[in-house]
Amino acid sequence: MTVWKLLVLVFLSVFPFHTAASGDRGRLPSIVMILADDLGYGELGCYGQPLIQTPCLDRMAAEGLRFTRFYAGATVCAPSRSVLMTGQHHGRTRVRGNAGAANPAAQALRDEDLTVAELLQSAGYRTALFGKWGLGDVGAAASGLPGRQGFDEFFGYLNQQHAHNHFPAFLWENERRVQLRNKVREVGDTGAGYAEEAVEYADDLFAERSLRFVRENRDRPFFLLWSLVTPHANNERTRELKNGAHVPDFGPYADRDWPEQDRGHAAMITRLDAHVGRLLAQLRELGLEQNTLVLFSSDNGPHNESGHSPARFQPAGPFSGLKRSLTDGGIRVPCLAWWPGTIAAGGVSERAAYFGDLMATAAELAGCPAPPDIDSISLLPVLQGRAEQAQRHEFLYWEFHEGGFRQACLYAERWKAIRRLGGRLQLFDTASDVAEKTDVSADYPEIAARVTFWLDGARTISPDWIPREK
Repeated sequence: MTVWKLLVLVFLSVFPFHTAASGDRGRLPSIVMILADDLGYGELGCYGQPLIQTPCLDRMAAEGLRFTRFYAGATVCAPSRSVLMTGQHHGRTRVRGNAGAANPAAQALRDEDLTVAELLQSAGYRTALFGKWGLGDVGAAASGLPGRQGFDEFFGYLNQQHAHNHFPAFLWENERRVQLRNKVREVGDTGAGYAEEAVEYADDLFAERSLRFVRENRDRPFFLLWSLVTPHANNERTRELKNGAHVPDFGPYADRDWPEQDRGHAAMITRLDAHVGRLLAQLRELGLEQNTLVLFSSDNGPHNESGHSPARFQPAGPFSGLKRSLTDGGIRVPCLAWWPGTIAAGGVSERAAYFGDLMATAAELAGCPAPPDIDSISLLPVLQGRAEQAQRHEFLYWEFHEGGFRQACLYAERWKAIRRLGGRLQLFDTASDVAEKTDVSADYPEIAARVTFWLDGARTISPDWIPREK
């Protein structure tokens, strides 16, 4: 553990915490972060989706705040979650790509990293993660196991390949392997594969654990990271059976004249929506709704990996690209904030914000200083209707290592720059070109020079994540 991290945690453990943010005088507000997996900006009704039914999330938006310029930490899962956990942007956070079995330690948080879970745990919160992790595993990546990164409770998947299978043979309870009743045809040795006898659906199990955790901790402040695995595809099932949208039933889409893959994809999202509705209802039943901030978002843009038809659902909305793209289709995601009594109903924020802002927001809610060396701005003023008092990001940053190193940044909440290593900078004016179709770098040389200078110095050197042309 680094000296500065030790000092931060010791300080937090003795700091006399108090915050005026709480709706329940004298008690710190609880925080729930609900994360979908590969859910696109345009896949919820409140963001314009006409075919997939999401009544609970639409109601959450109507009762709370909807962000229209909210960004994931990265365009794929592991680095996006690393940004969420550390409050550092993609060029400075620990995990900057999906390393997988080739270099598992490169996809693991380490002891010197300070996570939002550790910060809140030190501030007296009970912490839990249910669902997909992807930032640590048994063996060479053990430094990143959830229990070693601030979570009191964990139940779910440790690595993202295992999380492809929605009906897995096993899950992890803290650091103990728990067998399920599904009969799985295994693919590789990570737990990936697909169920030939599908009995227990992982997201249903995570919903039950989340509800139980909230109920058991209703008398104390808690932090819950509920990390669903829908609507991510089961890639192995897609390769073998041409259908990666494995779901218990097709729900309201059973009679639609659509391919099974499309019905399954839509049913995943509607089932996810119902689970979120159950949590919000429980918070009301327990009288916790006015002292609990609930955030909902997605780890990156939508996928095209289940054999379904993105053309039917237009999952990225008006934006270009999908998961693995640095255009906004790959990184701009839905984000809803719900906190009755604190967040005014029916609000819409066009402010540019991103995953990294959870750290500073959580610190302010817990009444403690934000850690040093982060790229995070508290959204609490925005949530409380004091947006004019909130800071703004000058730049947001992303990178991507697969198929050759690429970088992107958003400058002044308007100018989007993308470049490939050794290539020419492209500049887009998102105020008039949300689809990022027209390169205006020649028309705005001063802006192009500024973002080039910033991209050149945005990232810190990581021996695990060296930029390469291919």
